Amino acid sequence: MNRHRPAQQRKTLTRTPRKRIRLPTSRRRRTLLSTWATQHAVVQSNSQELRLPGSAEGALRPTKLRWLRQQSRHWMFLIVAVDAVLLIASASIAAHLRYFSDAAAYTAFADRFLERGLLFSGAMLVCMCALGLYQPQTRETAMATFARQAVAFTLGTLLLPVLYYLIPQAYIGRGVFALTLLTGLAAVAIWRTIATRLMEHEGLKRRILILGAGQRAAFIAQRLRNRSDRETFSIVGFVPVAGEPVMVPMAQMVTVHSSLDAWAGSRHIDEIVVVPDDRRGTLPMDELLECRQRGIMVTDPVRFMERESGKVKLTTPPSWLIFSGGFDGSPLRKLSKRAFDIGSASLILALSWPLMLLVALAIRIESGAEAPILYSQERVGERGSVFRLFKFRSMRVDAEAGGVAQWARQNDQRVTRVGRVIRKLRLDELPQLWNVLNGSMSLIGPRPERPQFVDELSRTIPYYSLRHCVKPGITGWAQLRYPYGANAEDAAEKLTFDLFYVKNHSLRFDALIFLQTVEIVLFGRGAR
Repeated sequence: MNRHRPAQQRKTLTRTPRKRIRLPTSRRRRTLLSTWATQHAVVQSNSQELRLPGSAEGALRPTKLRWLRQQSRHWMFLIVAVDAVLLIASASIAAHLRYFSDAAAYTAFADRFLERGLLFSGAMLVCMCALGLYQPQTRETAMATFARQAVAFTLGTLLLPVLYYLIPQAYIGRGVFALTLLTGLAAVAIWRTIATRLMEHEGLKRRILILGAGQRAAFIAQRLRNRSDRETFSIVGFVPVAGEPVMVPMAQMVTVHSSLDAWAGSRHIDEIVVVPDDRRGTLPMDELLECRQRGIMVTDPVRFMERESGKVKLTTPPSWLIFSGGFDGSPLRKLSKRAFDIGSASLILALSWPLMLLVALAIRIESGAEAPILYSQERVGERGSVFRLFKFRSMRVDAEAGGVAQWARQNDQRVTRVGRVIRKLRLDELPQLWNVLNGSMSLIGPRPERPQFVDELSRTIPYYSLRHCVKPGITGWAQLRYPYGANAEDAAEKLTFDLFYVKNHSLRFDALIFLQTVEIVLFGRGAR
């Protein structure tokens, strides 16, 4: 029968074992698998898990769940959706427990159950988002995650009474409320534990193939050597390119015996990262195009590392920044950002003005009537324009008596007693809401620096001026991902996150940063 098949197809078929390998004992199984791996030189990196092409084990791979394996944010969407269902179900279970012997009361409660359940679920989801529980890059222990969930539910107990006052028909009663909190916390904690275990399962991770084995590929292998760096994907292996010196360990190499697209399809590859040292005439373009048509992502290393790390490396070539996506400066984006700034700043001012009065009173009591309460300072804003930034004064009046700008240091002796508290809670930055309202700042964006520091850092750090493409912000992506910067090295590292924001900012991204800033305020991370 094979006599009438095309030569190329016959060649492929001869390489595939026609008989299923029988593994009668564990020792025999190890021997056969070792022999097969030696013949075919296929080693799956980091998982030590070999899969025979065309075997029953390979066929059982959950290809129907490919949507989950495409991007880590898909897992977050699933976790959010299940959390919402569990929280609504918790309200129902709590009502059944509370009104177990009172059918009339339960009937009255069930009349508006949809509003009650949706309000409770929505409030808790917002609080958990504010605590960073839906951030794909978060890597914490199960106990730390549960602690965040407990804090989020505590915030929910403070937020929901306000919402019940505004929407009284959604009120669920004290007994049901307490039972719903306990049931919901337990259900969400159990589901998050299960979801974390599923995300760590090799079969449900995105399968990445690296095309290239030279210097760039070796950099990726070194950068992703830790298990924590590969929580949402697994690297199947590295494929050498013709004429390229191999610099990747042989244990991480794979051999493609057929066309790249057929091989990738049989191994259920989700993404191919193209990283040859020299692309000129060395890439199988037709096969990569076929991979794209099969639904396999083809990505360059810069985009891949940016997506997985949430930052832009300063060694990125200028050509990639020029021709890549992002940097949305459309009128619609500017309008949405300005509307978000005005709405959010007005809301924060309406809620925080009593607290601002208390801060002003505390500064006056500590420093006396002669000392100023507010402190203004020149900062560099959008397109390099200079504006005056306002803060509550947290340092001594003579903090910079010599007139020379100084970085804030750990345990800085210039900080007053009141200043230590308000800097820890970020209350000193509340007057910057005026800068947001007058348009010199945005609520979300790179932190503005002083002109002296900008001149110095622009000379030593590449791409530093790109952070001025957007308005500076009170909080931002770098503030969430990196602690307080106190020197040029810290400024360079924070710039990698600022560039990620400048390149990818959107209304949804701004909203997520705004919510997660609550975590910064509650835990005082990065303050000095």
